Amino acid sequence: MDIVLVYPEIPHNTGCVARTAAATGVRLHLVEPLGYSLSDRYLKRAGLDYWPLVDLVVHADWERAIAALALRSERPVAERLSLFSSKGGRSLFEVPFAEDQILVFGREADGLPEDLLDAHPDARVRIPIRPAVRSLNLAAAVCLATYTALERSGHPFPNPEGIHTRDPRMDLGLGAGDVARRE
Repeated sequence: MDIVLVYPEIPHNTGCVARTAAATGVRLHLVEPLGYSLSDRYLKRAGLDYWPLVDLVVHADWERAIAALALRSERPVAERLSLFSSKGGRSLFEVPFAEDQILVFGREADGLPEDLLDAHPDARVRIPIRPAVRSLNLAAAVCLATYTALERSGHPFPNPEGIHTRDPRMDLGLGAGDVARRE
């Protein structure tokens, strides 16, 4: 399973999403342009000392992200996409998910690009919320979607006993810019 943030703008949200990725072992992809630097102190702070546990990949654009994601499964990318949007789609709680699902989220200000949503209308997924609320915070939406998708796909959850064992890599003082790789 993969989490993809397309053009994220707020470092704190990305840091919180990175913590979800570290907690679940799901790879995190960031699609440029980013609204911040990977060395941003707020990004590092939100991700705490978990950055060495995050499998973080940065892509120069959507096309390169799709090309890299295509290599991660034999199933076509278009069949694996779940495009999260407040602009319609099936409820998160009605969508079947697979182990190789790609959970895609747009930037905080305006979500995913319309051309991407229009190209994959059946891939739209929404999180049910009250009509007076425009959307959930990006980090909250990613966390809810990731855990729901993992459970629905039958993926075994890590550490079912809830026992914390500090990973020595967490003492290295690394941030996103230190662990990110470009594909």
